[in-house]
Amino acid sequence: MAPLDPHSYADGESPLTTHVALTLYLDFATCSLHGSALLTLSAPHSGPLSLDTRSLTIHSAIDPTSLSPIPFSLSPPDPVLGSRLSLSLPSETPLSSILLSFSTSSSSALHFLSPSQAASPFPYAYTQCQSIHARSLFPCHDTPAARIRFSALLNIPSSLSAVMAARHHARRDPIPSEGGLSLPDSLWCAPGRIVEQFFMEQPIPPYLFAFAVGHIVFRDIGPRTRVYAGPDVVDEAAREFARTEEMIRAGEKLFGPYDWERFDLLVLPMSFPYGGMENPRMVFLTPTVIKGDAAGAQVVAHELAHSWTGNLITNKTNEDFWLNEGFTTYAERRIVEVVQGEERAALNMGIGWRGLNRTVERFRDNMEFTKLKPCMQGVDPDNVYSEIPYEKGFQFLWRIERQVGRPVFDEFTKKYISTFKFQSIDTETFIDFLKANVPGIENQIDLRLWVEGTGIPPDAMEPVSAVYNKIKTLASEFKNGQMPGEDEVAQWNGQEWELYLENLSANVDPSQALALDARYRLSESRDWEVKVAFLELAISTGCKEYYAEAERSLKQVGRMKYLRPLYTALAKCSEEGKMLARRIYAESRNCYHPIAQGVVESILSKHA
Repeated sequence: MAPLDPHSYADGESPLTTHVALTLYLDFATCSLHGSALLTLSAPHSGPLSLDTRSLTIHSAIDPTSLSPIPFSLSPPDPVLGSRLSLSLPSETPLSSILLSFSTSSSSALHFLSPSQAASPFPYAYTQCQSIHARSLFPCHDTPAARIRFSALLNIPSSLSAVMAARHHARRDPIPSEGGLSLPDSLWCAPGRIVEQFFMEQPIPPYLFAFAVGHIVFRDIGPRTRVYAGPDVVDEAAREFARTEEMIRAGEKLFGPYDWERFDLLVLPMSFPYGGMENPRMVFLTPTVIKGDAAGAQVVAHELAHSWTGNLITNKTNEDFWLNEGFTTYAERRIVEVVQGEERAALNMGIGWRGLNRTVERFRDNMEFTKLKPCMQGVDPDNVYSEIPYEKGFQFLWRIERQVGRPVFDEFTKKYISTFKFQSIDTETFIDFLKANVPGIENQIDLRLWVEGTGIPPDAMEPVSAVYNKIKTLASEFKNGQMPGEDEVAQWNGQEWELYLENLSANVDPSQALALDARYRLSESRDWEVKVAFLELAISTGCKEYYAEAERSLKQVGRMKYLRPLYTALAKCSEEGKMLARRIYAESRNCYHPIAQGVVESILSKHA
């Protein structure tokens, strides 16, 4: 049977799942999840059917109509794909739905936090399913090619509340028998339990399935936006993201109607492994984006842009990831340009340009992963996650815009979104659509070089702006011992400092790093981008004076954007640094999401 996706056991000949009805019981005492999933297929099917799972115990598979058991087996786990759940559907009566019961205490998507880990009087739990971790929550066709609608019942402690990237329907007492065969009433209806009910009526790829449970409150900041967070964070978050409705309206003018009804924001505990996750209707955010100067709104702009490119139109496989992230990075910068101005957008582009060059250097021994469409067979997407799909994808689209002009490209983008919305497509489909709607573009731009070529194409372009150029000049002067004057940095926010640090030479002397910090206290910055960029630079130069601050930072934050450079800098700088990195990780591991644990372990195995 033809594979549909190199990261899924789904095949191209069997029907895919179109709807899932989930019943989930969260046990905080054992950090486990128990549940059932009623899967509806796109067509009745008989014979073999494969589903994706990881670290799930499958208790039963039955025909929900006759309650007859369905034979099943689990394959030994593949390190990337997990285990194939093989079902044998009856040949005499093709089935259009299957009821599965399951449990797990080691989901790679689900992170349970104790009260101390959540910095709260209450425990917390949240999910992160991108790229291929939905299969560790429930059996599914865990490929973005399979778009699903779903309903969900979450049974949780009544002292907590649940939110979900879906429409909230009710908070109510558990009802006897609704837990199904795997969740008896003695468990489902136990004292101190409550049920939160949700519906997602629009089809989404499984990696966008998301929920969180904890002591969560909210503030309204617009007609279609609430900020959800812990009580100690929610007001600050509401101020940081106050211009969200303005960004939504800017996005609608650029890309068409916002089709998801709500655009709510959830600020999670510090362990959340990403800056933001574009879960539809409710974006998940790290608290590190709250900087006190509204700069964190750029992360919100990126996740908002996904509402059109990524959520509405989705990459068919992870080999086409740039269709999600390149388009979204382009869309984000267009929104930032409208709301915060051209200079702010140019700084964003400048930071991206530096990141692109650094990422190409990171993959110098395996340039396959500098392609827009790499071969991902047998490769864990988490291990090669990088800025390539974001920044090289952005550069490709910006190159097309420069060639045809912004008005023409804007019309193309709107037509692209309206044509393929609520679909999952591949790179070849995009290129065909581009050629059909921009005649002759293949004679003006080497499309094949951009998609299949390694590295940075020669017609990529570094951004140009007065502020960007001034910062680069100041950075180049630093190697000669010239530090920026206080008058020159008086108006700088975090992005300016981040760009300055990104452009400093790798051959900075330790005394220069110490002097820079003595004047501007960068190691103490509230802006995590600035703090981590400086600590990475200082540790790389051999400044042991910053080991303690690196340790404090690594024990406080779980965002992989910060874990990667700090653990790498420590592990590469010296034997003492390697020992410190191993000790910090041993003491902090349980505070990191399972995805982040895997990333740090990969760094330590390579360098320490």
